[in-house]
Amino acid sequence: MQNIKLTLAILVMVISGCQSNNSQPAETKTKASYQDLVQLFKDWRAFETPPLLKGTPDYTKVTFDERWPEFKMLQTQLHSMDTTGWSIPEQVDYHIVWAEMNGYDFNHRVLKPWQRDPAFYKVIWMHRSDVPAHEGPTNHGTVEVWTYNFPLIADKKDEFLQGIKTIPTFNEQAKENLTGNARDLWIAGIRDIKTQSQDLESLKSLAGVAEDNSLMDAIDQAISSTNELAEWLENESTSKTGPSGIGKENYTWYLQNVHLVPLTWEDEVMILKRELARAWSALKLEEHRNRNLPELTAAGSPEEYDAMADRSAKSLLKFLDEQEIVTVKDYFEPALRAHLGEFIPNFFTIGEHYDARPLYSHFYHWFELARMDNEPHPSEIRREPLLYNIFDSRNEGTATAVEEMFMDAGLYEDDPRVREIVLIMIAQRAARGLGSLYAHANEMTMEEAGGIHSEFTPRGWMKTEKELLIFEQHLYLRQPGYGTSYITGKYLLEAAMADYARLNEDNFKLKDFFDQLNSIGSIPIALGHWQMTGVNDQVLSITTKED
Repeated sequence: MQNIKLTLAILVMVISGCQSNNSQPAETKTKASYQDLVQLFKDWRAFETPPLLKGTPDYTKVTFDERWPEFKMLQTQLHSMDTTGWSIPEQVDYHIVWAEMNGYDFNHRVLKPWQRDPAFYKVIWMHRSDVPAHEGPTNHGTVEVWTYNFPLIADKKDEFLQGIKTIPTFNEQAKENLTGNARDLWIAGIRDIKTQSQDLESLKSLAGVAEDNSLMDAIDQAISSTNELAEWLENESTSKTGPSGIGKENYTWYLQNVHLVPLTWEDEVMILKRELARAWSALKLEEHRNRNLPELTAAGSPEEYDAMADRSAKSLLKFLDEQEIVTVKDYFEPALRAHLGEFIPNFFTIGEHYDARPLYSHFYHWFELARMDNEPHPSEIRREPLLYNIFDSRNEGTATAVEEMFMDAGLYEDDPRVREIVLIMIAQRAARGLGSLYAHANEMTMEEAGGIHSEFTPRGWMKTEKELLIFEQHLYLRQPGYGTSYITGKYLLEAAMADYARLNEDNFKLKDFFDQLNSIGSIPIALGHWQMTGVNDQVLSITTKED
C-alpha cells in the first residue's frame, strides 16, 4: 500500500512538471466541495503523525525523505481545490489546512526541530498548557501526566506504562537525529532534558506508583536513559558553534505562510518598539496621576494571598457579566478558580500578589480551553488544536489584549493603581518579544536577547527572574513568532475590533464582538477578522503574494 502511495505521488509530481514545461498551470483548479476539504484534512492529519520506529515516533532523515512525495501529493490536492462559492467560514477552514501544510514544509526545510532542538525530545509533560497545545515544537509521543488519575486503573495503567517504556528508545533515536549546530538551542535544551529526569523522579510519589514494581522499573530505566542523554548533550555541546535563529527572510515567510500573521520581521520590530515606548510612557503618566493615592500592598502570607485571589476572581467575573463584556458561561468560574495560584512570587506573581485581576484577565486562556472542552467547535478542522502553534496570535494575542481592554472598559475603577501593573506587563511582553526578534535575526545571542527582556521591564521586575527569562527566550527561539505573538496578536485583535466597530457603528456592542470572537475558535486573528467582518485584506496580502 505504501509503495502504491509513493508511486502515485511521484506520478503527480511528474505530471505537474510536464504541465509546467508546456507553459500550463502547475496546479489546475478543480471544483471541490467543503466535504472534500474535510476528507483531505483527515488524510493530512493522519499523514502528519509519523510512523513508528521501535515503538517511538520516527524522525529519522531517511523516513522524512521517503514520505516527502506523499506530502507533496496532499499539498497539490489542496492547492488544486477551486473554492469558488464557498462560504467565508469554509474558506477560513481551507486556509487553516493551507497554513498547517506550510508548517510541515517549513519544519522539513528550515526549522528541523528533530535535528537542531534537543528540547524536542522531552516526553514527560506534567501540566496542561494554557493554550490549545504545548508551546513550541513537540514530538508526537508525549506522556501527558496531567490527563491521568492516580492510582491508575487497568487500561490507563497499561497506557501510561507503555509511554514510560518508550523513553529509553526515543532517547537513543535522539542521539542519532540531533546533528544540528544551533548552539543556543542545544545548550538551553539540556535544561529541558534534565527537568524530565526530575519529573520522572516525581512520578514515584504519585498514588499507587511506588507499589507497582513494573512501573517503578520503567521509571528508573527512563531516568537512567534521560540522564545519559543529558550527559551526551553536554559532551557534544563543546562542538556546537552555529547560530540558532532562522534569519529575517525565513522568519517573515514563516510568520505569514504558517501563522498567517500579515507582517514582516521589520514590521514586528516597529510594532514592538512602539508598544514598549507606549507602555513605558503610559506607565509614567499613570504613576503621576496616581501619585497621591496609597501604594498597592502585596499579600504578605498564604492566607492574605488566598483572600486577595478570591476577591480578584469574583471581581473579574462580576465585571465581565454585569458590564456586558462577554457572555459568562457556567464553566468560566471553575476554569478560573482552578488556576488562582499561590503565595510564590515570580515576575507574573509579583504583580499578582498586589492584585490578581491583571493576570486573571490574561487567564482568558482558561475560558477558551474550557470552551474547547465543553463546546467543541462544529468544524472538524477547528475542533482540535491547530498544529505548529498556529493559534498563537489568537490565544496569546487575545489574552494580552484583554488585559488592557478590560482595564479601559473600567475594571479598575475601584483601584486605579492596578492599571500600573497592566502597563508593566505590556512593557515586559514587548521587551521580551523584541529580544526574540533580534535572536532570530542572529543579531543577538539568546543571552543578549534576554538582556533586552530584563533591562526594559519596568521596576526591575525581571532582574530577579533568571529561570523565567531563560525559559521564555528559549521557547521563543524554538518557536518563531511566538515571542512576538502577545503584542502583534493584540495589534491584530485591535484591528479586527476596529473594523467590526466601523461596520456596526450604529449598533456596536462589546459583548457581541467577544461572543463572536469566542465562537470562531482558536484560529489566527487574520482569519477571525475575515470571518467576523468580511474584510479579508490581511489574508489576501499573504495568499496573493504566495500565488
